[in-house]
Amino acid sequence: MRIRGAVLEGRGATRPYSTSRPVHVIDLELDAPAETEVLVRIDAAGICHSDLSVVDGSRQRPLPMLLGHEAAGTVVDVGAAVDDLEPGDRVVAAFLPRCGECAACRTQGRLPCTVGTTANGAGVLLGGGTRLHVGDDDVFHHLGVSAFATHAVMDRRSLVGVGADVPADIAAVLGCAVLTGGGAVLNAGRPLAGQTVAVVGLGGVGMSALLVAASVADITVIGIDANPAKLDLAYELGAHHAFTPDQAVEGGLRAELVVECAGVVPAFEHAVVITAPGGRTVTVGLPAPSAQARISPLGIVADAREIVGSYLGSAVPARDIPYYESLWRDGMLPLEKLITAHVPLNDINSGFDALAEGDAVRQIIEFPGGVS
Repeated sequence: MRIRGAVLEGRGATRPYSTSRPVHVIDLELDAPAETEVLVRIDAAGICHSDLSVVDGSRQRPLPMLLGHEAAGTVVDVGAAVDDLEPGDRVVAAFLPRCGECAACRTQGRLPCTVGTTANGAGVLLGGGTRLHVGDDDVFHHLGVSAFATHAVMDRRSLVGVGADVPADIAAVLGCAVLTGGGAVLNAGRPLAGQTVAVVGLGGVGMSALLVAASVADITVIGIDANPAKLDLAYELGAHHAFTPDQAVEGGLRAELVVECAGVVPAFEHAVVITAPGGRTVTVGLPAPSAQARISPLGIVADAREIVGSYLGSAVPARDIPYYESLWRDGMLPLEKLITAHVPLNDINSGFDALAEGDAVRQIIEFPGGVS
């Protein structure tokens, strides 16, 4: 079928992207779903740093690639082996599919699926190969999703069903921002009653981590960001305190759990510094592969502190998305407050500018008839 989507064809574009326009919205051909795959009409898709990192070259992916990995949509058709979804169902995309059979999948989220990771790196679906084409040329899939398009074909294992009452833009952020940020708190951090949780870096993932932490009883929640404008929103989302990094250090802040969501070296180093003796630093940010940080090994040993890496919030999407969905439905996770803008697909390059400049928390790409 003919679809329209946002394709990155080359690296090295300079900002502002609204001028250099590295991402082109074009017509493509999309194959029908194979046996274990699902055709989805995309209703809403979030613009995330993992997309921006492909555009700016800090994450090397095969090109050309149809971007977008945080999304919700409606099932249009299913492959012959898919018997638990049907046309009309609302689904959320999970950008790291789990094969369910490799050793990593047996760690209950601690390690990313080996098979899914390999497929994502190659720009293909979990079952192998691409379903996107421009003429005779293949277009690669972004993280098994490629959601900046009117439609997508994904492996069934890249999808989690949610209730029809969940608005498309809310459902979309469940699949990346909330899974990653919330999972960093609950799965990797595991805070105890009476503890303090500090979140460093208040973008979409960081604000999601803050929201999920605020849903835990008897936890003190602190938001930290170098952009003072984001501190007011942190309070609105449930933070008990909010500081710039300098304010946190000058005030002697220490927290038993510190979650770093910025993906830059200074934020990671700051997160380690403010972790209390016996505490845990969980890092979910993805800096450039060449980035190097300086920390004190003596401080880690003498204070019995831990540093934990968490990819996709150490999540099992089929287990965790329904939990966050229930928190939202019960009024404990006001995800509407994360969404700072809705933008048309044709304005995708301007959306990347807003994200790169640190002005946006979550921008949602609109599709006709999708966002409600």
